[in-house]
Amino acid sequence: MEKEASKDEQVGFHKGALSTLVKERQEMHRILQIVEQLMQMHIKGLKELGVDLEQEAEELMKESEKQDKPIEDLVK
Repeated sequence: MEKEASKDEQVGFHKGALSTLVKERQEMHRILQIVEQLMQMHIKGLKELGVDLEQEAEELMKESEKQDKPIEDLVK
């Protein structure tokens, strides 16, 4: 009988943990949606001000590619 109680306690523990984690995941999803909405608002505001974020991203990528050296050059 003692083993059954222990098993039941373990099942209850795991179910409780999963329930809590599901709620945490739902809250994280809600926060992520809010952050995404705020980012979209700022992107829209920058576009309205004439800032081309796609062009800036491309320029940053090009600069990054210029600075990246092959691993062989770093080892020498």
